[in-house]
Amino acid sequence: MIYLITGGERSGKSSYAENLAKGLSDKPMYVATARKWDDDFQKRIDRHQKDRDERWINIEKEKHLSEIDFSEKVAIVDCVTLWLTNFFVDTKNDVSLCLEQAKAEFDAIANQENATIIIVTNEIGMGVHAETHIGRKFTELQGWMNQYIAKNSDKVVLMVSGIPVTIKEKK
Repeated sequence: MIYLITGGERSGKSSYAENLAKGLSDKPMYVATARKWDDDFQKRIDRHQKDRDERWINIEKEKHLSEIDFSEKVAIVDCVTLWLTNFFVDTKNDVSLCLEQAKAEFDAIANQENATIIIVTNEIGMGVHAETHIGRKFTELQGWMNQYIAKNSDKVVLMVSGIPVTIKEKK
């Protein structure tokens, strides 16, 4: 089962995903995709880790999610935006290559046996238009990857001001 939880910044995506995971498992896995860019970002990571109690299995994986065994587990992948940023930087902003690599990683985790994966992403294209060419390229990458994940998800939930709105559910 693949869930995609999407929405704007501070819309309640992560909290919703965490509550969903805790409702589905006594020992959920949390896969953080953030790269430690600087001391401020490290503080943010530390704060997020402290928010999760001993029930959680915490894994940090910047890019290669396919190296994780999701079989028979409930896991959150948080978040696609930071995950794609790692590909974007490492490929020197090559959108086509990023999309190819990210789709391959997604396909590899989506095909694991009896896994429940809750993927958190941002709808960055719904806000202010990016000022720079690089920003616009990344927004396009994010939008295309979100579409790909949504198409291949069993359930898609849009978070609006802390309210979950189901926009796709396979019966």
